This record gives sequence, C-alpha cells and structure tokens, in this order.
Amino acid sequence: MEVKKYPQFGIEIPVDYAIHGIDVSRYQKTIVWDAVKAMNIDNIRIGFAFIKATEGEKDTDEQFKRNWKQARKVKLPCGAYHFFIPSKDPRKQAANFIRNVTLSPGDLPPVLDVEQASNLPPAVIQAGAKIWLDLVEAHYKVKPILYTNADFYEKNLGRNFDGYPLWVAHYYEKRKPRVKRSWLIWQHNDAGHVNGINAYVDFNVFNGDTAAFRSMLIK
Repeated sequence: MEVKKYPQFGIEIPVDYAIHGIDVSRYQKTIVWDAVKAMNIDNIRIGFAFIKATEGEKDTDEQFKRNWKQARKVKLPCGAYHFFIPSKDPRKQAANFIRNVTLSPGDLPPVLDVEQASNLPPAVIQAGAKIWLDLVEAHYKVKPILYTNADFYEKNLGRNFDGYPLWVAHYYEKRKPRVKRSWLIWQHNDAGHVNGINAYVDFNVFNGDTAAFRSMLIK
C-alpha cells in the first residue's frame, strides 16, 4: 500500500483506498460544503462526511443542523454521530440522538462514538453502549457503526462488540490501523486540510470499493 504526501491536504494519505472522507463538528465552524465537494487533487476527493449531531442526554452540536442540510444539498453522502458519555443515562442519550436526527435513503448508518471511560469499568461502559445501540438500531432499522480508537476498543469494548461495523481511529499509521478485528472505516489523521474548512479536520478511508460503500448506505 502506498502513502503519499499531498500539500493541498496537508497530510500523508493512504492512496490505495478508493473512498476518502472527513468528520466534522462545531470545531470546524462554518463549512463551505460546495468547496469541500469540489476539491479534487489527483483524483482524491471527499466522498463522505460524518457530522456530529448530539452528545450526552441533552446537548446538540451547534453546527449540526446547518452541516446536515448543506452537506446533503451538495449530495455528499453523510452520517450523524453521537458522542457517548458512559456516566449518563444511555436511554436518554439514544432519545437525544433520535429526536435530532432523521435519516433517509442514501445516508450513512448512525454512529455511536465511544472514546471516554469516565473512570468507569469496562462492564459498565459496555452495558450502556449496548442499550444505546439496541435502541437506535430498533428505531432506524439499521445496525449502527461503532466509533472508537484502537486502544480503547481493546481495553473497554472488545469481543462483545465484534458484530458491529467498526470505525476506528488510529493516527499516523501508514497503511492500516493496528486492530485485531475487521474494520469498516479508518480515521487515519486529525490534522488534514480541506477547501471550505478553516480548521484542521479528521481524515478517513473506507475499507472497500464503490459497490461496498453503496451497499452500506441506508436503503
């Protein structure tokens, strides 16, 4: 697998993957989605975006509604994610996400971002995450994606979550994340540049071809 430095993106990119994407939240401020969609460097373009929607029991990302509307307007496949706080009620957290996110055909599956332990033991984190995942799957009729980093997965989640599609963060690896199980999306860098975004942005690759990517989208 080849890795190539692109000054326009500001980072090294694993070029053997066909589909590249970003994930954003309020930290990227006001995004010009037309410019994001139009950027094309040596046939590498942004093919999808995950957008932060909610956090905890009540919070919503202040840029979510705008990002969701504008990303869809330029026909960029997008998905919404929830930042999970293990010390908070998982049922209320699921309700917060469901209340704020309407998914349609062509969207990516919902995502649970679990990367914070809140000083709780793995069994408690796992039980809460499973409640959220079950409630969200029942509502949207699609299996959610689980986002976390490679170390957190091994220490706090592990085998009980091997049935969920994994979006794994493992920065500055050259060719693939070092994780023992299969993975769907790899967040490989947190300091990328994209036209239309006046801040660093996370870069991801999809582990598959265009047909596999399409089959993942909500029908």
